[in-house]
Amino acid sequence: MSTKAYYPINEIGAGKAGFSKTRSIIEAAFYGNNVVKVNTLKEAYNLAKNSPGTIVTDMPVYRGEEFGLDSDARVLLFNDGAVTGRYAGARRIKGEPGVDAAKLDKVTMDAVYESRWKTMYHATVYVGLDTEFMVKAHLLIPEGEENIMYNWMLNFQYMADEYVKMYKNSKPVGDGKEADIYIFSDPQWNGSDRPNVSLDCLSDPQKKTLCYFNTETNCACILGMRYFGEHKKGTLTMAWAIANRNGYASCHGGQKEYTLADGSKYVASVYGLSGSGKSTLTHAKHGGKYEIKVLHDDAFVINTDTCASVALEPTYFDKTADYPTGCEDNKYLLTAQNCSATLDEDGKIQLVTEDIRNGNGRAIKSKLWSPNRVDRVDSPVNAIFWIMKDPTIPPVVKLKGASLASVMGATLATKRSSAERLAPGADPNKLVVVPYANPFRTYPLSNDYDKFKKLVEEKNVDCYIVNTGDFMGKKVKPSDTLGILEAIVEKRAAFHKWGPFSDIEILDWEGFIPNMEDHDYVSQLKARMNDRLNEIKEFAVAKEGYDKLPDDAMAAIQKVVDELG
Repeated sequence: MSTKAYYPINEIGAGKAGFSKTRSIIEAAFYGNNVVKVNTLKEAYNLAKNSPGTIVTDMPVYRGEEFGLDSDARVLLFNDGAVTGRYAGARRIKGEPGVDAAKLDKVTMDAVYESRWKTMYHATVYVGLDTEFMVKAHLLIPEGEENIMYNWMLNFQYMADEYVKMYKNSKPVGDGKEADIYIFSDPQWNGSDRPNVSLDCLSDPQKKTLCYFNTETNCACILGMRYFGEHKKGTLTMAWAIANRNGYASCHGGQKEYTLADGSKYVASVYGLSGSGKSTLTHAKHGGKYEIKVLHDDAFVINTDTCASVALEPTYFDKTADYPTGCEDNKYLLTAQNCSATLDEDGKIQLVTEDIRNGNGRAIKSKLWSPNRVDRVDSPVNAIFWIMKDPTIPPVVKLKGASLASVMGATLATKRSSAERLAPGADPNKLVVVPYANPFRTYPLSNDYDKFKKLVEEKNVDCYIVNTGDFMGKKVKPSDTLGILEAIVEKRAAFHKWGPFSDIEILDWEGFIPNMEDHDYVSQLKARMNDRLNEIKEFAVAKEGYDKLPDDAMAAIQKVVDELG
């Protein structure tokens, strides 16, 4: 079994693998006499359908029987209140400097105690879809939050017979020492100070939300968070931490395999935040020029020894802004959230999928939406693409040298998406650095740096930056990016030395050729590279140096700055 759920008596106790104070608080709650086990997707659907406030649309679930649902299952819509996105400010990670785990454990302990007055649901899923990497995850959540539970069981792999058998034959992760993931969630929590419990350990200014992770023993506590995305990314956070400990690169991005006319394979991995274009690039069919297999567009892991990759989720949690009511793609919807509804000409309840209600309408789509989906890619990854929205970077550049390739991923510059709830006063248009496009990391940044550096240095993986925003005021269109990608895949992209740089090459793309004689442009480019240098310097001192990168990372960026004069 990939992760451990059952322990011989002599393996139970303090100081033994899989046991900690935080886990002892969280896991015990799963065995309470107020807990109802939800074993099937059909059970979860019926609970969600009958949950107060659920809108049962007249849109059928396409081929629902293949997902363990009845043939008459309908797309369910559930809407949150004013909060319709993730809130990174609520995250507290045990082991990080400044995180008071002792106080957070007491907050968790009290939240678990208060849950005794509620009926709690226990659901179980698999994260990872291949025998090489599968971990079991458990969610405990109160009555009234049935839609979150149902979405969670859809987003990850519910315990269908095929996957139960697969899991029994799966490879033990971490030599059998990695425990199952346990997540306690109470979206209804409204904490307050009380004897021996202080909320000053929370990072949230309102002191009413918490995502607390103890990734060493694979447990988490999510309090006061209604948005499903918190539960999706919280679960992935735990799985990525397990992957990191066990020799995998944890990837928030998309991956696809091309089969070219000569039968050769080309595997491309793209990394970017929600709204960056990673899903567009991942699912692009390129006019049928190639046979394409899609691993996923959001979450996967790469084995840094074999360079094979495994998807973590079967379905897609997508923004609905680009899929108007009546769009053919909507046939594959399973659930929707934070969207509106109306009656069609036949009096049927239909989704209003565009962002009329709020800025982050979402839906879970079945894997049938992508008929070329696979759960594993055996072919080794050929190239990494860092997706940035930096107006000084041309539509594509190629990075030479493992240190520069990895540090550019560590200083990936982009814009926030509407999927994230920002702190008051934060500028949503400000260019920000999100290392490896993964704001969900719970371990030192150097771990990711080393793994991506290894892929380039030892496994000969190529590395590129693609700009999907604008270049010096001119919008880079999807057709530009896709054309560039096709040129690279077909090995007809003529990269050459770019200006003064010894480790950066450029592909001349019509309409986007930078003028290195333009002092204003060069000055802006240098300023953005200096921003990256400053980020690395900040990593070295922030959080007591928790995210400090090796010296070669700073040297690689410094070289680029120096070459600009």
